[in-house]
Amino acid sequence: MRENWRSKLSVLAGASALALSAVTPTPALADDAPVSPQEVQMPADVKIVEGGATDPGAAVLFPADQEDQAGPVESVDPAGTPVPGGQVEAVGAAKASPSSSTCLGSTAAYGVSGCFQHNGDIVWAGDTKKDGMSAAVGVYTDYGRAEEVCVNKLGADTWATCNKDYREGGDVRLRVLRYDGDTGKFYQPETWSGWIPVDGKY
Repeated sequence: MRENWRSKLSVLAGASALALSAVTPTPALADDAPVSPQEVQMPADVKIVEGGATDPGAAVLFPADQEDQAGPVESVDPAGTPVPGGQVEAVGAAKASPSSSTCLGSTAAYGVSGCFQHNGDIVWAGDTKKDGMSAAVGVYTDYGRAEEVCVNKLGADTWATCNKDYREGGDVRLRVLRYDGDTGKFYQPETWSGWIPVDGKY
């Protein structure tokens, strides 16, 4: 009789745990919209830099993917025209995206992607969601330089760049999150990259 009571109690406890897990919220994934934006406190003196795009119609060349350079496959520009020499032509940086071979520390959270292009010390901020907020990429150094945030106000499905100058012997770390230009506040979800050498040499 006592064993029967214990087995009923363990079944009841297991059912309660299962019911509780069904109503407990799980953390938002990178592509899942948060239920409500959660504000991120930033230092009052953080410098916000508005990312820019190349003048409309100006051509920007990015290296093609490694597989294109190694084989006979021709690269093409956004209009589908073949481009010789292993380069891809993109019209306007707003529609261009960073090259995976030169942009390091790729980091993403809901609505934002970012990376650091070591040749030229360029921070890329990509806005991947149409939600009324801007993509923001904060940059931290390992040598005490004040934090700066590159903000993409060009709209969804665009990339903006901030051209900076960091110490060659130093490292930078990226923090991607959302930015509301109307309120001047930053929001989660956010993600951090690892440390990235400014000279690109790991």
